[in-house]
Amino acid sequence: LTGEMIDAQEAYRIGLANKVAPRGEALSTARALMETILRNGPIAVGLAIECATRGMEMSVDDGLALESNLFGLLASTEDMREGMKAFLDKRPAEFRNR
Repeated sequence: LTGEMIDAQEAYRIGLANKVAPRGEALSTARALMETILRNGPIAVGLAIECATRGMEMSVDDGLALESNLFGLLASTEDMREGMKAFLDKRPAEFRNR
């Protein structure tokens, strides 16, 4: 909000970044993060991106309503049931984008 420039370490410390890559390793670090994200359910990832993107343009109340609505959509999917079952069974989930 102040317009003050900050470095990567400070961005990480205050929660604006979730990882800081060593010099020259930004691409490999980003790929590793992408691979982690892609192991999650594709429907859940897509809805999380939608919620974050659309929510930036909304009031907090409208953003919470959007999150609730999208969670309702997700709750009706086979992937959500598979994710919950896999978690309880302590095994990797096998998402099918359904």
